This record gives sequence, structure tokens and C-alpha cells, in this order.
Amino acid sequence: MSAVTHDFTVIVIGGGHAGTEAALAAARKGVKTLLLTQNIDTLGQMSCNPAIGGIGKTHLVKEIDALGGVMARAADVAGIQFRVLNARKGPAVRATRAQADRILYKQAIRQVLEQQDHLHIFQQSVEDLVIEQNRVAGVVTQMGLVFSARAVVLTTGTFLGGVLHIGLQHHQGGRAGDAPSNKLATRLRDLSFRVGRLKTGTPPRIAKSSVDFGKMLVQPGDVPLPVMSYLGQVSDHPQQIPCYITRTTEQTHDIIRQGLDQSPLYSGKIESTGPRYCPSIEDKIVRFSDKNSHQIFVEPEGLTSGELYPNGISTSLAFTTQLALVRSIPGFAQAEITRPGYAIEYDFFDPRDLKPSLETKVLQHLFFAGQINGTTGYEEAAAQGLIAGINAAQLALDQEPFVLRRDQAYIGVLIDDLITHGTKEPYRMFTSRAECRLLLREDNADVRLTELGYQFGLVDQQRWQAFQHKMQQAEKLAQYLQVTRVQPESEAAQILNTRLKHPLRRAYNLHELLLRPELVPEYLPQPLLPKSVAPEIYHYVAFNIKYAGYVARQQQEIERTIRHEAMPIPRNFNYTQISGLSREVQEKLQQVQPATIAMAGRIAGVTPAAVSLLLIYLKKHHGSTGL
Repeated sequence: MSAVTHDFTVIVIGGGHAGTEAALAAARKGVKTLLLTQNIDTLGQMSCNPAIGGIGKTHLVKEIDALGGVMARAADVAGIQFRVLNARKGPAVRATRAQADRILYKQAIRQVLEQQDHLHIFQQSVEDLVIEQNRVAGVVTQMGLVFSARAVVLTTGTFLGGVLHIGLQHHQGGRAGDAPSNKLATRLRDLSFRVGRLKTGTPPRIAKSSVDFGKMLVQPGDVPLPVMSYLGQVSDHPQQIPCYITRTTEQTHDIIRQGLDQSPLYSGKIESTGPRYCPSIEDKIVRFSDKNSHQIFVEPEGLTSGELYPNGISTSLAFTTQLALVRSIPGFAQAEITRPGYAIEYDFFDPRDLKPSLETKVLQHLFFAGQINGTTGYEEAAAQGLIAGINAAQLALDQEPFVLRRDQAYIGVLIDDLITHGTKEPYRMFTSRAECRLLLREDNADVRLTELGYQFGLVDQQRWQAFQHKMQQAEKLAQYLQVTRVQPESEAAQILNTRLKHPLRRAYNLHELLLRPELVPEYLPQPLLPKSVAPEIYHYVAFNIKYAGYVARQQQEIERTIRHEAMPIPRNFNYTQISGLSREVQEKLQQVQPATIAMAGRIAGVTPAAVSLLLIYLKKHHGSTGL
């Protein structure tokens, strides 16, 4: 082993969505950061579907953006189709989704990485950790180079002990075409982490030239075009193109059933758990045998790519079966597969062994982010990466960790769910996981987080000034809505009366009108609004007005929760000393070691009565603060 070649403050291992956000966050903090990747050419690569966002997922993307992250900006410059999901539902569950050009997205990420101050990039596989007195002090690469650091962030994706399956054939790999990180996986398994195996998969890719789009339903993007980043402009977007929709048939299902004897999933070759909400097509056919058709979204891989991504037929069936099932689908009769679908199994580590900062409890100064924690999805990985990166820098600088509560951000929900409950299947974010959905909308992530990010050094001056300008505009608009009145005999009143249950009989200001449940913000006549107001600012202000009562009640609930959240539990607290707690509850509390009373109450099986006993004990023996 050679001598130390370089000394860094923070080292990030892995150049995927978690790793890039982690490295950028640490570097924005101003510390000397090293990003180690197996292949510089795959930095920011979209390994699975070429899209950013989705229900719950977009909320994470907006929060990353509000904290200075790169994902939303890359989506804006790479997005070839934009749509707002749940557009007819309330603002809490709406989500902007961007279909992306893989090449443009990867280029955008790499450009930001290479221009970031304090960030160094080096191509080498990591095989070992340098550990001194139960603290990580650096890493060792494949060629024996030693890099020292005060903190290390591990974002290995599916590379730890990765095994790819196609039919009954399998081989080692981190993803198709990339080697796994087996030596690092073995090293981590030798430590005291709780380790398990998970599975994910991908569909076969289809040659665009072999597809008959005339037999599919065209799915255009939205007009007017949305943007993803708070700093984004419609002019950032490249050319926009449509996606398509087709469906499986009874013949498709028969082909799949006949090929199950060659399925690694049903032959016992794969024993690990896959994502519940994105199952393989063979899993869909078995689990939902009553359905005779499943929808497939045919998504272009990019403006210059000749490949299509058939979202909805992820599979690890034998290649001959894959080809047959693809050609049984309308529009795919002559389809040529360019890359077979496959399943991949990989190591993950129980996230209950993490602190809220994402530092491991087992080994000091080591942070985990992304699929290594049992999550699935680019957005979930990137969110964890940002938090791990900033906290690695905070720790290295002897500063307090950056931790978000459940009522502050979906990022807070994500991390609290993981470290409190753990996971037995790949974890995916949904809006239903958040108790405070009305507060955690995609349109107000900057209002919730940008000032906090600025205080912690995550947000630059450009973003901070843009945010301040938005707040000034929102305040002016709120005042305008209060003073602008609609007279009952006016033209505007006649337009509004077509939407209102009761016609206007007197003058109302616009604020009062927006409180009416039947009047959604989109129906306010445009002539009544200042021309200089951007639509996103108007909608933000209008939603705040319309849901003010609900938000106030939710804030009261949050304040009650925070009073408990503010009471910490001593580290390594011995729960067996509390009489009245069942052995099961004691074991669960002992295993998770919750940081606060509120966190203890969210552990499955810990009853309100048990929380009350814990609260009483802490107040009696440790004072009102629990210290």
C-alpha cells in the first residue's frame, strides 16, 4: 500500500445521483472535496428510466433545488417533454415530471461538477476504507492509492455485490456494462452493519426504427410548458417531443406465463425483494391475474437516440421470451431489442443503523446515501446525497448537523422513515407518506428551505437574490388581491358568475373570492391580475389564500409535535430500566435508539402508552430537556 497521495476534507464514493449531489453539497460548503468514480464518463448517468419527477418524487427534486442542488436544473436543460401529473387535483399532490434526454442530462451534470469550486474528480474504484479508532479516515483505491479525509460518503447504488439476471443466466455487475464493487462489499460485510439484499430491474430497450407509432396513443407534453427548477426558464428546454402509450395483450400474458420456468424470480434464483410499486411484468401477470392488459409508456431515450424505453415491462425473463412478449404488443410487432431487460440484486444496509444526519452509528465519520440505504429512484438517492454531503462537511468543520423535520420537507419524511422504520423492500416516496402535505407542496419548497440552505452555505447569491425577489413579488400580489374589488355589474363578475354557486350581489375583493371552494385559482379572470406577475407566483399566493384555514390547523398540530420533538433522548439510553415497558417495546427502542420522543412514537409497535412512560421517566430522571 502506498503512502497517502492526497488529503481531502470530504470524499464521496460513487458518481450517480446521490454521489453528485453529495459532492456538490460538500464543495458548496467550501471544503476540499473528492469525488471518486469508477468511470468519469458515467457521472450523472440515468441507469433506468430517462425521467425526473413523479408523485412525491418531484417534491424531493424541488427541495433539492431549493437547497442549491443540481437535479432540477439538469432536468430543465435536458427535458424533452414536461407534464404536470394530478393537474386536476389539489396543489399538495401535483407533480411536474420531465422526460429527459439521457445524453443532455449527463452533460448538464458533468458540466456543473467540473465547474464547482473546491471539487476534485478522480477515476478509480474504491476497494477498502482506512479506519482508525472506529472512525473512517480515508479510502484505498483499486491501484493502491490512499486518500485521507475527515469524512467519507458512500453512494454505491447497486454496485455492492451486484449480480445481474437474464433468464437462468447470471453474472456479476453493478449494472449492465459495469463491474461490481465486490471487495468493498466484503469489507463492509466484515464490519458490524446489518446487511440485506434487494432487487431492482429494467425493461428491454427497443430500436425506434422498428416501431409502428401509428398503433399507439400519442401522449403530448403540457402547454404552457412547465419548468422544474425555481431558477429555470422555458427557454432552457430543448426541442419537445411526444411520448406514446400502448398496452400488453392476452397473448403477451400467455407468453409470459409459458416462460416463467426460465424466470430467475420464480425459479428461486432471485430471493431478494423487489420494488412493490414498480414490479416486473412477470410479477404483474402473476399477482394481478385478473387483469388482461397493462399500460406501457413508450418513452424516447433522447433527441438523437435511436432507442425507446418501454416503461412498464421491466423483466428478467429469458431473452427469447422477452423478444416474443415485446412483439405481441401493439406497435411492437416488428420490434428489435437493442438491450435485454434484466434484474439486479445488490447489498443494502439497514438504515436504522444511521443517524438523522445519515452518518452511520457503526463507524464514525462514514455516511451512507442512496440505494445502499434501501431506497429506489433517482430523486430519493439525490435527496439523501445532498443531506449526507452537507453533513459530512458540517462534521468535518465541527459544526452542527443539517437535519430536516417531517413537517419541513419530504426529505425529512424520507430520512425519518428510513432511520425509524427501516425497510424490507426498495423504498419509494409518495405524497401519502407525509402528514403535512398541504405545507409540503412542490410550489413552496423554496419558501420552506432556501433561507435555511443559505444559512448553511448551500445556496449561492444568485439563488438567494432570486428567492428574495419572488417573496417581494408574492407580498405585493397578496396586497393587490386584498385591495382589488370586483363590482357585481362588471364584466369580470359576469365571467365569475359562471363558476360560482351564488352570483355576486355586492363588491368582493379578490382575496375573498379565492376563499370560495368552487373557485379554483385557474378560473380567476386574467384581466384582473397584474400582467407582470409570473403564473407560478400567482398560484403560490392563491393556494396560500385558499388553504389558509387548513394550513393553520396543520401548523397547530406541528407545534404540538415539535414540543415532543424538542425533547431528546440520551444517546445509548438503556430502555430496560423503565418498568412497565413490554420486552418487545424495549427491544425495538433499544434497536433503533431514537433521538427524540417523537421519533420513538413513530416506531412500529411502540404504543402511545409506552411513549408516555418514556416521557415521564425522562422528565423525572433527566430533567425537562431529557439530557
